[in-house]
Amino acid sequence: MGVSGWWWWWTWSAAAAAAAGACLVVLLHVAARVADALWWRPRRLEAHFARQGVRGPPYRLLVGCLTEMVALMAEANAEPMSPTDSHDALPRVLAFYHYWRKIYGPSFLIWFGPTPRLTVADPELIRDVLLTRADEYDRYEAHPVVRQLEGDGLVSLHDDKWALHRRVLAPAFYPDNLNRLAPHVGRSVAALAERWRGMAAAAAGGEVEIDVAEWYQAVAEEAITRATFGRSYDSGRVVFRMQARLMAFASEAFRKVFVPGYRFLPTKKNRLSWSLDREIRRGLVALIGHRSDEAAAGSELKNDKGSNGFRDLLGLMINAGGGGKQAAAAPIPVQDMLEECKTFFFAGKQTTTNLLTWATVLLAMHTDWQDRARQEVLAVCGADELPSKEHLPKLKTLGMILNETLRLYPPAVATIRRAKRDVTLGGVSVPCDTELLIPIMAVHHDAALWGDDAARFNPARFARGAAKAAAHPLAFIPFGLGPRMCIGQNLALLEAKLTLAVVLQRFQLARSPKYVHAPTVLMLLHPQYGAPVIFRPLSAGDQ
Repeated sequence: MGVSGWWWWWTWSAAAAAAAGACLVVLLHVAARVADALWWRPRRLEAHFARQGVRGPPYRLLVGCLTEMVALMAEANAEPMSPTDSHDALPRVLAFYHYWRKIYGPSFLIWFGPTPRLTVADPELIRDVLLTRADEYDRYEAHPVVRQLEGDGLVSLHDDKWALHRRVLAPAFYPDNLNRLAPHVGRSVAALAERWRGMAAAAAGGEVEIDVAEWYQAVAEEAITRATFGRSYDSGRVVFRMQARLMAFASEAFRKVFVPGYRFLPTKKNRLSWSLDREIRRGLVALIGHRSDEAAAGSELKNDKGSNGFRDLLGLMINAGGGGKQAAAAPIPVQDMLEECKTFFFAGKQTTTNLLTWATVLLAMHTDWQDRARQEVLAVCGADELPSKEHLPKLKTLGMILNETLRLYPPAVATIRRAKRDVTLGGVSVPCDTELLIPIMAVHHDAALWGDDAARFNPARFARGAAKAAAHPLAFIPFGLGPRMCIGQNLALLEAKLTLAVVLQRFQLARSPKYVHAPTVLMLLHPQYGAPVIFRPLSAGDQ
């Protein structure tokens, strides 16, 4: 080998060694970062909170406390509640919180993988997080499967984009606007009640068993479709029926959320889900385009007058910048409108369905309160008149029953916030990116706040209003609190009050022998085995 050959070999060897050294440095750096994120940082945070007297179950590599949480929840949900008329649902619904609270106290640290979550159940601290210092906290990033279910709309947005959407959409939920929706909801429920009456007449014994967890979905779907699309109801209903099917697929995928990459596998149901999603997007884009064309032509306002001035969500978004295609492109792009429609379908349908389901089950369980509520409905609305917007404020007993339902069985059993910076909460130093778990159901069932009868159904506790029902005015937070409070709560309560008023006018409710009392959580609180209730049509003498 000549001098040039040796020189070439030496140069190549040196370059290769340098490259290998550089790769090794990079690999070591990456390995150190991964080790810090998955082990050393959690251990430092564990020690940080322990020094302040905040402890919890130990962190385990990668999984955190997930293994124990899943095991506790599975064990709790293996059997229905006993006795079957008990409302002490917290040990079943939030089993991990109930179990660890007894060991570590109301505020403790758990690990969702390598992410720390600090539980916060004191109403004063909840006020800090959700209201007083809400700008220091943000909504956490939900799992992609959850976002597929609820859409990337208002619930998931942050900062200026969230503020814009909230401001644009808020008028749809003003009481005067929702009052224009009431007749549509009332007629829809009355039509459903007539179907039930016909089914009862054809059945032996003159009564019918209805799984209200299924049937009430039609009521909720009707209202949220009208609220979202207004005069474009027929076109919107077609799209939302596909969305209902997509939600069923996504719910099944959510059950496999701990299987890495499951949502990407080309299973038959995943492929059907992807196809449905494309169809929904095409349908919504076409509908938005049609409404935008109308706005550009100046016919939007004219048609709104024809719909009794009701302001629907889609129209508000299209007209946010003055109307027409250019306005639709900014400030709210078509893609964002599409996601908002999906969000309101999921949130509006599921929240109202769950509220109506649990309220009906409770009325069937507690016939004394059912009778009191019926007497009030008949006194205010009569036996035949469809309840109207003028009647609803006078139905005080029904309002108390709905509040007690939301206390015992809130649709969202917990909410999560993330610290955007280092904060101090209740004297505890909370590092940036720590998540705060607010167990709404635990607050609602806390005997220190609600008294010794906290696990009993007692609507009378709300006789003086929600703020005076408990020892602390913020012990009742079924729709959240502060600027991110559920924007659709007025719509949900209007639907629920109207629906139950119509039902109580026409039926006596009784527990079905098939009913199994087993509240459980799959994103929202629902009856694990359905909610069959016996409906007996009222005779003229009963009324």
